[in-house]
Amino acid sequence: MSTLTRHPVIFKGSRLARWILKMLGWRLDFEGFPTRQGVAIVYPHTSNWDFPIGMLAKWALGIPAHFWGKDSLFKFPLVGAWMRWVGGIPIDRSSSRGVVGQMVHVFEQHKQNDQLLWLGLAPEGTRSHTPGWRSGFYQLALGAKVPLALVKLDWGQRRFSVVDFYDLTGQVERDYAHMTQVFEGVQGFHVHQMGPILPWSPAQATPSSPSDTTTTS
Repeated sequence: MSTLTRHPVIFKGSRLARWILKMLGWRLDFEGFPTRQGVAIVYPHTSNWDFPIGMLAKWALGIPAHFWGKDSLFKFPLVGAWMRWVGGIPIDRSSSRGVVGQMVHVFEQHKQNDQLLWLGLAPEGTRSHTPGWRSGFYQLALGAKVPLALVKLDWGQRRFSVVDFYDLTGQVERDYAHMTQVFEGVQGFHVHQMGPILPWSPAQATPSSPSDTTTTS
C-alpha cells in the first residue's frame, strides 16, 4: 500500500459555507488532492444530517466532488438538473458493464482528457446499521487505478477531514486494517448505527473477515 502525501490539486472554496460550518461548530481539514482523479469514501454515515454537512463542506473547500445515482432520477428535468448541479453522475444499473465497470470507463475517459474527477461514496451504502462495508468503492479504486481518500465525518469532534490518501494494494486484509486504523475514534451522529469496517455484501448473512474476501481489478 502506497500512502500519498503530495497535494498539488487545490481549490477556492466558499467563505459563506465556511462561516456557516464555523457557526455550527465544525472544523475542516483539507490540503488538496494528490491527483486529478480518485475515489473518496466518507465514514461514518448514520444520519440524514450527514448530507447537508457534507455538501456545506464540499462548497466550503471548493471540492468539485461527484457521486453516482440511478439514471432514472436524472430523467426528470428539475430533479435531474439539481442532481447534476450538486455533482450527480447518472448510472445505468442494467448495463452489462455493471455500475463499477461504467465508472471505471468514466475514469479512463477523464484520465485521457486530463479532466478532474473525484467520486464520493459512503461505503456503508445506507445510514442504517450494516454488518460491514459494500465493495463497490474498493473495486472501483482498484479497477480505475486511482487513489483512495478516507474522509472522516466526525460528529464527536465536529470535524470534516480530507487528509488521508493512499493506493490500495488489492490485499484486502491489509487495506482494511489500514482503513480501520485511520478511522479509529471517529463517531457518527448515531454511534450505534456505525457499520464495522469489514468487507460485506448484502447477499451475505454475516460479514466476512478480510482474509475470506477476494477482489479483482
